[in-house]
Amino acid sequence: MIRTRLTERFGLAAPVVSAPMAFAAGGELAAAVTHAGGLGLIGGGYGDADWVDAAFASAGNARVGCGFITWRLAERPQALEVALARRPAAVMLSFGDPAFFAPLLAEAGVPMICQVQTLRHAMRAAEAGAAAIVAQGAEAGGHGDRRGTFALVPEVADWLAAHAPETLLLAAGGVADGRGLAAALMLGADGVLVGSRFWASAEARVSPAMHAAALAASGDDTIRSSVMDLVRGLDWPGRYTARVLRNPFTDRWHGREEALRAAAAREGPAWGAAFAAGDPERSNTFVGEAAGLIRDVRPAGEILAGMVAEAEALLGGGWRRSG
Repeated sequence: MIRTRLTERFGLAAPVVSAPMAFAAGGELAAAVTHAGGLGLIGGGYGDADWVDAAFASAGNARVGCGFITWRLAERPQALEVALARRPAAVMLSFGDPAFFAPLLAEAGVPMICQVQTLRHAMRAAEAGAAAIVAQGAEAGGHGDRRGTFALVPEVADWLAAHAPETLLLAAGGVADGRGLAAALMLGADGVLVGSRFWASAEARVSPAMHAAALAASGDDTIRSSVMDLVRGLDWPGRYTARVLRNPFTDRWHGREEALRAAAAREGPAWGAAFAAGDPERSNTFVGEAAGLIRDVRPAGEILAGMVAEAEALLGGGWRRSG
């Protein structure tokens, strides 16, 4: 068994949280991770209140949480109201200042998890009252910043130990197997947030074609870019790009962002239709460098069990981090 402050405070059997990946992490995936002993998070993403409500319904009676893109949630706060009405195990906020929402979560008695990409943002999250901070490295799929996981996690761990010792720390970015879980714990994390590996699970809301594209790829085949946001008309803060698989769309438009802005009225509907159809060539496959570590698509429970078993073997079994 791997026991950490994360498993103790959240009542988990494993120090693993599934990332609230927009569109991919529905109630089925979150519930599967929770039933396997981790903590599943629904991907509330861009703040579609009806989608969030339906996702919680599909999770059944599983104890799950929900994650949101903070800057978008500020535009669509009703989605948070819907989530809180479902009594979530936690709410995760990413890509924006959590201070506005912190009092609402505290009043509701819901732990706030804040994903950050820099030490400065970790400090801000701790000041806002985060129960847990996710230090996300640039290896991650989807949106992120520039810091790498291997240096960011221990730096944040050291700062928290000195200034906010009760705040939990999770590592994210490139964690896809037991080696990543074991490494994160050794770097000072209390657990991990796993995205791409659960993205490649049977319960994820991902098309077979996109799964196949990721299985055929290596980490070398990914790219950080903003073109998928420009074509969708999403006003992402400039510091955040998204990691996706390279394909004809990124080859055509990456580095030609101004031209894409001018062509967005034409390209946007075509990209949207392709994404809805799960087409990995004409839209984008949001997966991280861990694509090179993913060999198959399996049930999320099997993925979690295998990850923990491998980490236990590497750490020596009966491993515990506390205090």
